[in-house]
Amino acid sequence: MCAEVKEARCRLCSFLSFVARRAVVVKRPPRFTMDGDALLDFANFSTLFVCMVLKFPQIFVVMRAKSARGVSLNSLLLELAGFIVFVSYQMYYDYPPPTYLEYPILIAQDVILLLLILHYDGNMKHALVYAVVFVGGWKLITVQKWVIDLAMSLCTFISAGSKFAQLQCLWRSKDSGQVSTLTWAMASYTCLARIFTTLMTTKDSQVLFRFVVMTVLNLWVTATVVFYKPSGKKKE
Repeated sequence: MCAEVKEARCRLCSFLSFVARRAVVVKRPPRFTMDGDALLDFANFSTLFVCMVLKFPQIFVVMRAKSARGVSLNSLLLELAGFIVFVSYQMYYDYPPPTYLEYPILIAQDVILLLLILHYDGNMKHALVYAVVFVGGWKLITVQKWVIDLAMSLCTFISAGSKFAQLQCLWRSKDSGQVSTLTWAMASYTCLARIFTTLMTTKDSQVLFRFVVMTVLNLWVTATVVFYKPSGKKKE
């Protein structure tokens, strides 16, 4: 009798152990999470997409008005120079293409905008001179390492100068004229996104500093454009 009781107890213990192992675990519904790689991809592709159309609002505003009033030529020239230096630096050091892929697109759009400004200002004869200077400069800065490093160290000041040139133009005229608010707002977003991508990839201090400065100045220009926008042209 004792042997049967012991056997029954053993069977009961085995059964309870089996049930415990097979116990159903209630799983919570999965929550959406975005890891670092997904955020990096989103930042890269959203920046590329925005930059594909970044200058279009400004180009369309100038074409519609047949005037470049309020758009600073000096600002555009300095911006082009900054873009050329920056993309050359990134390519020289073989940085990941997604971190600078938008810059050739921006350069092409700036060239179109430059030609429109020269056309409406009656200065198309200067187009060839600008082309020679920019193409020659592009080749020159990649001749030696110290040259591209020096150019990059000056790039932030060049790009900042382009923003201050636009601000000066707005302060002087107190009229944002044909300046596109949307273009400057999108430029602010792309610089913010590039702060994140730089921190996630190259961690280059010069590049990071440049994007922080550009973000602040782009937001400043955007606010100034809105402030000086005539009431009848607030919406673009």
